[in-house]
Amino acid sequence: MLAAVRQDFPDNNNEGDTPMHKKMLGKLALGLGVAVGAASANAYVLFEGFDQGRGESTPLATTPNSTAAEASFKGNLVGTGTETFEGFGTGTSAPLVLNFPGAGTATLSGGSGQVSRVVPGTTNGVGRYSVPSPSSSAFWEVGAGSSGDFSIAFTESIAAFGFYGIDIGDFSGTLTLELYSGAELLDSLLVSSGNVTGGSVLFFGLIAENAAEEFDSIRFRTTSGSGDIFAFDNMTIGTAEQVCTGPQCDSGSSVPVPGTLALLGLGALAIRLRRKVD
Repeated sequence: MLAAVRQDFPDNNNEGDTPMHKKMLGKLALGLGVAVGAASANAYVLFEGFDQGRGESTPLATTPNSTAAEASFKGNLVGTGTETFEGFGTGTSAPLVLNFPGAGTATLSGGSGQVSRVVPGTTNGVGRYSVPSPSSSAFWEVGAGSSGDFSIAFTESIAAFGFYGIDIGDFSGTLTLELYSGAELLDSLLVSSGNVTGGSVLFFGLIAENAAEEFDSIRFRTTSGSGDIFAFDNMTIGTAEQVCTGPQCDSGSSVPVPGTLALLGLGALAIRLRRKVD
């Protein structure tokens, strides 16, 4: 049983869909279970959380909405791995070999980014920092715009991917994820369309509903706005075998995700399905 969550995320997708896509948002009442049929071939389950920043110089001490979205995302997975960027030296640029313990490796390439560091619990003075800031210091930092676009190629097909974004869009930059299987573009998902406070934090995760949605690379496409710079941290992946449902999540075993999505009410949460239509 997959549980999807959308926590206080700005509604920035009104103009982001391509003609090949439409979106559906269903509200979940407190404690109410809802079943939603996946009528089309492609429908990713998205997990989104957003916490408004306190300005360029003050990191958020807690990120309740983003943390809740990450917890819901990981609650549908077992044995996954997270890349925290703590193992890279300051100033390390692409290509990076990302390590996801228990889930494999990947190569981050392209773009003009680098691994940056701050003293835990501080920002770099312009809104970017590591998440969770009290205990970590490293993050991946890129200048938004075509020169900052980067890709992550996985060693095997992936069914789940999630990450934190920090200070994304305070100067009107935008972020879009493109999911690929080989050379085939499977989907394009708008993550942020800008106009947020400096130092804001988001979590964005997705899980494939079927084998046709599995991907082996992701491209992060950005627009610069007025010279925006983005930070990324704590990327998590999972294969189809690591996606679990219902009690199997609690027991630590995985079960293939069914074609019909069953949703469990988790407080005042919401789901967002991305569907590919003819």
